[in-house]
Amino acid sequence: MMEIEKILPVWKVESDCMVSMSGDVTIAYRVSLPETGTLSPSSFDVAQQAFVKAIRVLPAGVVFHKADYFFKSKVKADFESASASVLSFASEGHFNERPFLDHECYLFLTLLPRGRKLSSSAYSNILRKSIAPAGRKDEVLLKNFFSAVGSFERILSDSGLFALARLGDNELSGTANLPGIIERYLFLLGKGESSMLRDVHLKEGIRVGDKQVQLFTLADAKDLPGICGSRIDFDAYSTERTKYSIGFASPLGLFLDCNHIYNQLIFTGDPQRTIKELEAKKLRLQSLSAYSRENAVSRDFCNDFLNEAVVTQKLPVKAHFNVLCWTDEASGLTELKNKVGSAMAKMDAVCRQETDGAPQVWFGCMPGNEGDFPMNDTFDTFAEQACCFLNMETAYRSSLSPFGIRLGDRLSGVPLHVDISDEPMKLGWTTNRSKFIIGPSGSGKSFFTNHLMRSYYEQGAHVVIVDIGHSYKGLCDLLGGYYFTYSGETPICFNPFYIAEGDVLDTEKKESIKTLLLALWKNESESYTRAEYVAVSNALTLYYEYLATNPSVFPCFNSFYDFLMQEYLVVLRDGKVNPKDFNIDNFLYVLNPYYKGGEFDFLLNATEHLDLLKERFIVFEIDTIKSHPILFPVVTLIIMEMFIAKLRKLKGVRKVLLLEEVWKSISKGGMAEYIQYAYKTFRKFFGEPIVVTQEIEDIISSPIVKQAIINNSDCKILLDQSKYQNKFDTVQELLGLTDHDKSLILSMNKANDPKLKYKEVFISLGGHSKVYRTEVSVTEYLAYTTEEREKQKVQEYAAKYGSVARGIAVLAAELRSGKKVF
Repeated sequence: MMEIEKILPVWKVESDCMVSMSGDVTIAYRVSLPETGTLSPSSFDVAQQAFVKAIRVLPAGVVFHKADYFFKSKVKADFESASASVLSFASEGHFNERPFLDHECYLFLTLLPRGRKLSSSAYSNILRKSIAPAGRKDEVLLKNFFSAVGSFERILSDSGLFALARLGDNELSGTANLPGIIERYLFLLGKGESSMLRDVHLKEGIRVGDKQVQLFTLADAKDLPGICGSRIDFDAYSTERTKYSIGFASPLGLFLDCNHIYNQLIFTGDPQRTIKELEAKKLRLQSLSAYSRENAVSRDFCNDFLNEAVVTQKLPVKAHFNVLCWTDEASGLTELKNKVGSAMAKMDAVCRQETDGAPQVWFGCMPGNEGDFPMNDTFDTFAEQACCFLNMETAYRSSLSPFGIRLGDRLSGVPLHVDISDEPMKLGWTTNRSKFIIGPSGSGKSFFTNHLMRSYYEQGAHVVIVDIGHSYKGLCDLLGGYYFTYSGETPICFNPFYIAEGDVLDTEKKESIKTLLLALWKNESESYTRAEYVAVSNALTLYYEYLATNPSVFPCFNSFYDFLMQEYLVVLRDGKVNPKDFNIDNFLYVLNPYYKGGEFDFLLNATEHLDLLKERFIVFEIDTIKSHPILFPVVTLIIMEMFIAKLRKLKGVRKVLLLEEVWKSISKGGMAEYIQYAYKTFRKFFGEPIVVTQEIEDIISSPIVKQAIINNSDCKILLDQSKYQNKFDTVQELLGLTDHDKSLILSMNKANDPKLKYKEVFISLGGHSKVYRTEVSVTEYLAYTTEEREKQKVQEYAAKYGSVARGIAVLAAELRSGKKVF
């Protein structure tokens, strides 16, 4: 048994650098990569070229080592923070222990001293008994190296795709409680794992503690793909009309479902010396070409390489790529080999398992020891081709904003905190919070909007929904909100005259009531005179003065009508108002149907649900009255007045107005201008207008949506559009979507996990687009469901167990136990 202290190549860590026994100096970075699915084909080219340019500024003799760590992990639920909400608690339980690949990316730049003897498999320092410090120090070389590293970092950062953070001494060497990067590599420790010493066995393969390790390499030119590029097509998400792009090396990254480290090494060397060595190699092959056809072919390849290096001025480098993977069970080694072999086949490369040379390669990839990597395991190439093999993608990241909605990572289903309102504005992606949602029947549109509204409500927002179809009845009942709907037994009713305790009769309140009274009095084709407007205004002012002196009178339309007949007529008889200017008899006659005993006496005389200003979740279900010539205009006016009051009076509070399919009916009447007003000005009052529609044709045919909604909505949300894939070009142009957006939209739900029930949703925020899962727990599903049979069962259990919350809890428990309920 060998003591690692005698062969450990890293001498010390100081000034945020690792110094090896041979005098190598290594700087390390943590790298933030673009999220998978967010890069267009051209963006992959930009990413690859950024690395090429960055590597070109490095001085000769620098080793570039990019290491992507992928550790299998599980979601840890936070039940304590979610305990206040039944639905949030259920969501935590649903995702608890969900497996996923935890990804971290590190970048190591190692400067080799002048005259440094490069290593080989036969001369690796892991085979030596001890290492003596070289003691070399070249101040000029170090100064040039640090300057080049600064340029390297700036080039990658300026691309807008990568963010680099320099690792400090503690992250390199570790502390008493947390392992450093060297320890993590040697003992295969994942993120958050505490330090744990493990035996490392190198005979008959590599074994680290109880982990069986295998090493697969791309180190021989004959094993490499004939063609490489910055990206490849991902067939599972592609269609006949669109191609979904992933990075060329992504099959060895997130798409390789096992514990593994993907090491990518590029050795800059001296270009002139490399060309000189290749010239000598070509001459040797020339002299031997008569004895072997293989020598002749190799000579031609070598000559082509030299010609390209001279003509194109490309940087010749040596490169090596390997996948280090492990499993806790020896029986899983065959499965590992199959997975890695399949991943490399997707790159059109041949999987080669290292056996005898595996310890040397493994030890040469240790952070800080890149200078001793065995060079016989590298191949000659250009920086452009080498950078194609770099992993460019990572998993989705949660928003840092405290506000957001819980959605799922598309690949793993890991729950994410996603802010589609505030953070995009802070980042400059969007200029408003306006949204529109498009999804045909069965795409999960109502399900997603239920989830969105519930999330906003739980984070303090005031939510007002105008709906057709009872899509939000279950959620409204669960949250204890106000649900306004019309039926013969329970007609819809309001009370615009009521002033809540603590509120005052301000100008806006008076104007909204006057507008309502004039709308009830005059037909759409009729206009009112200035005198009529003043007369109604005076009547309203006198009415509230009357209420102040008669506190026993309940404010409503009935008492207002009584006041007009008993008090205001006296004012008119005194001659203060000319009958020609204001026909009080006509006014009373037209408004009589809303007075007690009239056909619509219920509409404006509500005695409950009066304080709509402070109520945080309100649903207006207007399916049965959307075509009514009298009720519909009145209801829309009341909704407008109520929401504008929220906008003006609730300072610092988020207000959401969701218009479901009802916008079709609303846009035909007087509320069309209100929709335009909402999308242009709500932003100033911390408001979020959201329009939901089912058919794409609705967008194309409606000038209201076209001009007001689309042009003023920086957040576009689309659900499954596969039925429109052959005529999506028109919609793409109308919505201002890119070809990359189109490929994302048409890839939705093409490769969903068959073991889980969810739909995917596309969200574009000012051109920053992603596809997420809308996956929820059984409890949340029952609260959101719009299936009639399931809604009836929820209501049945709610009646049986005394509340919607208890009914859903019992029903969810029965479903989880496997009981057949539906």
